[in-house]
Amino acid sequence: MIHFTAMASAEAALERLCDAEAEVSAHYLIGGNGTLWQLVEEEMRAWHAGAGSWQGRDDINSRSIGIELDNTGAHPFAEPQMSVLEALLREVMARWSIPATGVIGHSDMAPARKYDPGARFDWARLAGQGLAVWPETPSQPGDFARDAAQFGYPEAEEAEILAAFRARFRPGADGPIDDVDRSVMADLARRFGVDRRQHNA
Repeated sequence: MIHFTAMASAEAALERLCDAEAEVSAHYLIGGNGTLWQLVEEEMRAWHAGAGSWQGRDDINSRSIGIELDNTGAHPFAEPQMSVLEALLREVMARWSIPATGVIGHSDMAPARKYDPGARFDWARLAGQGLAVWPETPSQPGDFARDAAQFGYPEAEEAEILAAFRARFRPGADGPIDDVDRSVMADLARRFGVDRRQHNA
């Protein structure tokens, strides 16, 4: 799971992530200059996700590896940082047999309360390397809410799902939900959707 720190510096984020009283942690932190810190062993549980779910699974803290990126969400992610993230994702995905569909942002599993990594994060770049998913051929517009649930989004207000979806797949889009939103979500549901009856463990 990818996050941004929303703090003034990587050092400030590092201090907070290592403060037991803050009750927040992550497995990795990557600075804007590409410095990589491992804060929690991958097989251990970190407190990075909070309440939410993805593809019908909850307790995401126990099911995921959290990667924090030094960024406020207001500026693009630096090239050295992205390069280190890509290398780390390849290693983590190989070690744990994580498919591209398993690489998500914090806002994907908690759209009602989280926005990170935000609209400035380059998901298409990751997808081009097999490190995330991205829509391809537009599908016939479908039922946005139904397709969002099939793709993996949790129950939330449609406006909250739309905001998280657009931040990831249609950055810059605004206004009411439209047929492009419906078409892209239908494509994601068709190619990457899950049978939630198989994901209740």
